[in-house]
Amino acid sequence: MNVFPANLDPVVEEQATLWAARLDGSTLTAGDRNALDAWLAASPLHRALLSSYCQFSADLEQVLPGLVAAGTVELPAAAEPRRRLRWLGWAAGATLAAAAAGAVLLWIGRPRTQEADLATPIAQRQTFTLVDGSRVELNAQSSLAVEITTRERRVRLAAGEAFFSVQKDPRRPFIVETPFGSVQVTGTKFGVRAESPVTLEVTVVEGTVLARPADESGQPGAPVTLAAGDQLTAGPDGVHVRALTAADLDDALAWRQGQIVFNDTPLSEALAAFARYHGKGLTATPDAAKLHIGGRYGLDDLDGFLTNLEDTQPVRVSRNLNGTVQVSLRSEP
Repeated sequence: MNVFPANLDPVVEEQATLWAARLDGSTLTAGDRNALDAWLAASPLHRALLSSYCQFSADLEQVLPGLVAAGTVELPAAAEPRRRLRWLGWAAGATLAAAAAGAVLLWIGRPRTQEADLATPIAQRQTFTLVDGSRVELNAQSSLAVEITTRERRVRLAAGEAFFSVQKDPRRPFIVETPFGSVQVTGTKFGVRAESPVTLEVTVVEGTVLARPADESGQPGAPVTLAAGDQLTAGPDGVHVRALTAADLDDALAWRQGQIVFNDTPLSEALAAFARYHGKGLTATPDAAKLHIGGRYGLDDLDGFLTNLEDTQPVRVSRNLNGTVQVSLRSEP
């Protein structure tokens, strides 16, 4: 794909469109050919521009019937199709520049589509840029199916956690589907966590989103509008919305920086969080599971977390040959 300077000389652009029009609509004389060769030799940019405009002319011919049918453009009724195409895209002189510029905007502005399956392995995070310019950050062991059409942008978070920075496009809503509900926006920044088929967590950083958690029967429930700083949690115990402080928001999305934050968190939940990230069994005995811990830890540093656990809590960590880990109280036999 050719990438042109942002401050491209409009005179050069007009020259490129003129040559593309002449190549498409007439036979060049020997003098014309010499002039074209000289223009192409003047700069490598000239050849790239001409190639792009010639390709545009071919693309426009394919989509022209649809543009006419939709009323986007109007052509002289008496002209035969190929002549009408040239009339639309390549008028002469100053009219040419205006017509070509408008047609190029139509060409470039066409919504791009995409179908893709994205996933991250154990203990790895990854950022993806979608075809519409939106960005998706996936936490470890997360999977996302992307389907972007000319009418909507829809992704399915089958499992895991993702953060979305959605490009604004009022014509195409951006919908995130999960096993326990959906989220719809037109452009904003928010996180979604779906770690089980019956839970949903939505954290909004910027803009507003419309969340629709599932009801008890698994069907779409009542919509809930969330603003920046809001966090929705939904599950078997119902739907709850709370306003987060800036610190709380940073903690909730700390995984994006490879960290995890516990604040008076039951040890069983802390171990489960590390287990999901690393894909290994981390359990605690019933008595040890009741302990509550706090602190900020590196997600990638499981050994450091377990060592800190033994240093600060009355527990011992047993590492088994199969890779699983069990935490128990030191007082337990």
